[in-house]
Amino acid sequence: MENPSEKTPARWESLPSWLLTQTAGHAQRLVGDGFSAVQARGYHYRLLATLEEFGPASQAALGRRSGIHLSDMVAAINELADRELVERAPDPSDRRRNIISLTTGGRRQLRRLEKQLAETQDELLAPLSLEERQRLTRLLSRLLDYHDRRTGTPDEL
Repeated sequence: MENPSEKTPARWESLPSWLLTQTAGHAQRLVGDGFSAVQARGYHYRLLATLEEFGPASQAALGRRSGIHLSDMVAAINELADRELVERAPDPSDRRRNIISLTTGGRRQLRRLEKQLAETQDELLAPLSLEERQRLTRLLSRLLDYHDRRTGTPDEL
């Protein structure tokens, strides 16, 4: 029998904001566990994917593009550099800053992370059909786009 003190109040169960928050918690746990299984963290994926898409960049540019605060960037880049997944080189135009580049090992790790992330997405969305998954993704993208435009994204500020 269910413990009454653990029952969710019925009025919450139909609130989209509550449902999104609860689902986001499950998504965060699943993604975190999946990345941990391949000795990685979410920041690693974000940095490797950003480098692959946009090419070598300064730490500041990487932080802006990946949404990682500069105070967290150094540790994340150190972790990746220690594993030879990225490399640092002095910026030829400004020797005071480093340019971060993706290595061959970094590309291989990114493929592993993408495979793990795909498995995690399947686990998260297991009860939905392919069509429902696509519809959910479109709706969530629409909501995010709307609120980003209303509040201004970091790129627009």
